Amino acid sequence: MQRNFMHTIIGSDIETAKTWLMNGEVVAIPTETVYGLAANALHEDAVLRIFEAKNRPSFNPLIVHIANWRQAKEYVEHVPEKAKRLAVAFTPGPLTFLLQKRNTIPDLVTAGSDKVAIRIPNHPLTLELLDALDFPLAAPSANPFGYISPVTAQHVLEGLNGKIPYILDGGAATVGLESTIIGFDENEHILLYRTGGISAEQIEDLLKEKVTLSKLASEEHPETAGQLKSHYAPHTALYVGDIDELKKQFEGKRVATISFTKQFEGIDEAKQFILSDNGDIEEAAKNLFTVLRLTDKLKVDVILAEHFPDEGIGRAINDRLGRAQAVNKV
Repeated sequence: MQRNFMHTIIGSDIETAKTWLMNGEVVAIPTETVYGLAANALHEDAVLRIFEAKNRPSFNPLIVHIANWRQAKEYVEHVPEKAKRLAVAFTPGPLTFLLQKRNTIPDLVTAGSDKVAIRIPNHPLTLELLDALDFPLAAPSANPFGYISPVTAQHVLEGLNGKIPYILDGGAATVGLESTIIGFDENEHILLYRTGGISAEQIEDLLKEKVTLSKLASEEHPETAGQLKSHYAPHTALYVGDIDELKKQFEGKRVATISFTKQFEGIDEAKQFILSDNGDIEEAAKNLFTVLRLTDKLKVDVILAEHFPDEGIGRAINDRLGRAQAVNKV
């Protein structure tokens, strides 16, 4: 049953967040990627409250957040050598590892899978919170299921006010896109399950080997977070492609645009959003979800977005835009 709170409080007090979490409640926490909706990962009733608050289907696995890699051995059977090398280079940070789980992690967290997604977030408040707890935190993004991920405490409040007791405010997310998720095949070759804050190129450069894209699991049985075809979506119809061509299809409609560096003729400048004036792809990634929310509030008929450079974190931007337009493809 959905729990309701008179008011959801925004604050920066770690002790308050800790108390709610120790009592089995759900708290929004800041990370460098997006805000997460956290609960005790070892407490099934607490984890169930995540699904209830988000209206998230229980077949969709969650990511487990830990304070340091020493804790990993309590929750996973084996950490491959390549994972250790990547962890030294990129964690704390936006890299999640899909590994064989121990029975200490409830099946509800992994949606019945024998693997658990685990990471160390790179945010001082949340690391301090994790270090103060004697349990890890299961945490998907802190928004209603399927909607645009939140990158500020205010975004969380807009979507979950009254459904959770507390939002730990750590400022705006510095990366702005969810973590990259990797796993390993039976030969310990690296599989990429989700593009994100760490690019495939960065992983390949470190390990001197190619990363293989994992085949997406079915909609009914995703292997890990972020694999559903329709996700991160605004309420307004979104189309991705050549904006100059797309706008011809929507003459007479109210249009907003999202681009890397370019403006377009024939569209109100107030409804055009450039993600990076100077062509910085990381700045564009940081701004993506905020701009999606802004365009969604404009009461336009359609949002038109262009493809971004398909390399590095640009590939993750394209992935999020592709999932946001999944039911609107032209």
